[in-house]
Amino acid sequence: MSRISQTFAILKANGDKALIPYISCGDPSLEFTEKLACSLEKAGADLLELGVPYSDPVADGPTIQKASQRALAQGVTLEKIFHLATRLRTQIKIPQILMTYYNPIYCYGLEKFAADASRAGVDGIIVPDLPLEEAGAFKKYTDAYNLDLIFIVAPTTTAERLERIAAAARGFLYCISVLGVTGSRGELPKSLEEFMTGIRSYTELPLAVGFGVSTPEMARRVAQTADGVIVGSSLIERIEKNMPVIPKEPEKVIGEISSYLNNLKYGMTLDRKI
Repeated sequence: MSRISQTFAILKANGDKALIPYISCGDPSLEFTEKLACSLEKAGADLLELGVPYSDPVADGPTIQKASQRALAQGVTLEKIFHLATRLRTQIKIPQILMTYYNPIYCYGLEKFAADASRAGVDGIIVPDLPLEEAGAFKKYTDAYNLDLIFIVAPTTTAERLERIAAAARGFLYCISVLGVTGSRGELPKSLEEFMTGIRSYTELPLAVGFGVSTPEMARRVAQTADGVIVGSSLIERIEKNMPVIPKEPEKVIGEISSYLNNLKYGMTLDRKI
């Protein structure tokens, strides 16, 4: 059983749900990312999604696109991110998941990427632009190196395709709450519960919902029907807002972001009032 599967199993046994923050590696520096990651675990993160900056992030909205641009301007590379993951593995216990696009994996080399990710202590990989039908070559290596290749399902995913995705997936399914790209939203779709019920009928894997979650109220609603809540853009927005402050007071900014995450975790507890 992978570290991701173990984490979800423990949370389920305790009647809890997973909070999964996304951070863009190297925004605004890898040193800041490392400190933030450690603080997020203490603030309630159950798994950690490490975004690999990419110049053409087709699934990401303006907030994460700008974060990727800032990180790339700092010279962030896959090699540096693997070194970061290696350091984090000695400091945090929660699973690490790399979110990257297929081009960097292909250029790096499929087996080399899987081997280096595993060696660095990475537990899972999310590749938004790698469809199931074209994932076989890479999945062969992620399976060999005991990495969970996490697939994405959307409200438009057909029942036939969902069944095939569920059979191939490991770790959990990443469920997109709305069509479009990542980004904070004012509300979640009314059809979310129906969407999640439909997916449940095809798999026993944990289900985590992303795209649009930004408030404790939203996190609570997602936690009522899903096993995990993914939050990214609203967290990155807090980094962007505080960009001028970070060089002088990084701990203050990290504290603010961690407090925000802790509030989301509190909101996910179903028997508490917000």
